[in-house]
Amino acid sequence: MNASDDLQIRWWKLEEQLMNRFGKKPDLESILFLIGVQELEGAGKKFTKEQKQDLMHVAVCTVLASGGYYVQEGADEDGWPHFRQIKELKPMSLIEQEQFMKDHILFYFTQNGFI
Repeated sequence: MNASDDLQIRWWKLEEQLMNRFGKKPDLESILFLIGVQELEGAGKKFTKEQKQDLMHVAVCTVLASGGYYVQEGADEDGWPHFRQIKELKPMSLIEQEQFMKDHILFYFTQNGFI
């Protein structure tokens, strides 16, 4: 088994856990949205389309912070976290980007005790 096979197996397990919890198989964007809501502590709130995009940005910064790519600098008056990029991402193909994000998302869920 190679590293990408292991990543895919762990990803399928995460999808299964989320499907069991929410009743629907999530895609990558849905998972990022969930992370953003979790980080904002915004469960049960209604969000505008722009806020949903912002939540996904919060999620990307949050999961990539573990790899040293972003650091949280604080939050605004509404409680939205703000990040600063501290390390450049190397150029990647779309498949590499997806695997990179999945690996960081899996680490996020592991660190937060979900998996």
